[in-house]
Parts: sequence; structure tokens; C-alpha cells
Amino acid sequence: MSFRDKGVRKACWESRDRYWACLDLPDIHRDHCLELRRLYEMACPVHWVKHFDRKRQYMEFKERIHSVGLREAAPQLSPCPALDSSLAKRHRVYSEVVFT
Repeated sequence: MSFRDKGVRKACWESRDRYWACLDLPDIHRDHCLELRRLYEMACPVHWVKHFDRKRQYMEFKERIHSVGLREAAPQLSPCPALDSSLAKRHRVYSEVVFT
């Protein structure tokens, strides 16, 4: 279900932005944010809410990566050492492409 009316889309985006602004406050008042969440879910289609929620989670993840960085995970022993070397090479290449 897509909204064709620009005003309805705008109302959805504004309710999303108000809810996200509430979540960004340092001292979150949960009752107020829950009410904004309810209004956000009423103003937007379900699949838009899912999309926007995933988008926010991804944006928060990216922010943590840029501010804190990635920590190297402790090496784990694997039952197949040949597979380990192949995975290590792929992980190194992926890290260089994504995080540089």
C-alpha cells in the first residue's frame, strides 16, 4: 500500500521524525515516546514503519562504528584450519573494502 497523497506522506514522515527526536533525547520520557510511537504507527503503513525502524537501527550502527570503531574479535579455534585461512582472507578483504 503506497500513499499517493503528498500530504499523507508528509504526515507520516513528520510523525516518524517526532518519534525519532524523542528517542534522541538524553533523558527519555518513555511514556511520551510510547505515545509518539503509537501515533507514528497510525500515520504510516506497517511496511514503512518496518523500513524506517531498520533504517534507524542501521544509522545508529554506523554512528557507533564511526565514533567507537570496530574491535578485533578474539580468534576462535575451528575444527577445520583450512577453512579458517580462507575465511580470514575474506574477512580482511571485506574489512578493507567496507571500513576504509
